Amino acid sequence: MNKVISTDKAPKAIGPYSQAILSGNTLYCSGQIAINPATNTFIEGGIEEQTNLILKNIEGLLASIGFSYSDVVKTTCFLADMNDFTTFNNLYEKAFISKPARSCVAVKTLPKNALVEIEVIAVKN
Repeated sequence: MNKVISTDKAPKAIGPYSQAILSGNTLYCSGQIAINPATNTFIEGGIEEQTNLILKNIEGLLASIGFSYSDVVKTTCFLADMNDFTTFNNLYEKAFISKPARSCVAVKTLPKNALVEIEVIAVKN
């Protein structure tokens, strides 16, 4: 049975979707952009500021149900500009030390004109 996950440790959904869905022992997290969960406002900032906030929000979402970065098995990362890849990757590797499978693609536009969006799938064994 699927369980909708909702926490104040990550931004509220800004559309008709859930922050995450827990199905068995697998957590499917919606894509995260740089929204401050305390104010529910998007932070402009550069790639570093946005990536750091997203990583903090993902950590909060995972922790809200007893998961951690080490439980993440797959990420999908969207960048508005591949010129930001090196900076993004340097921040990403500090959080995802377990090296989950990953896709990283450049996209034309992200919600709120974000520079980066990250979604994760995590499994608790």
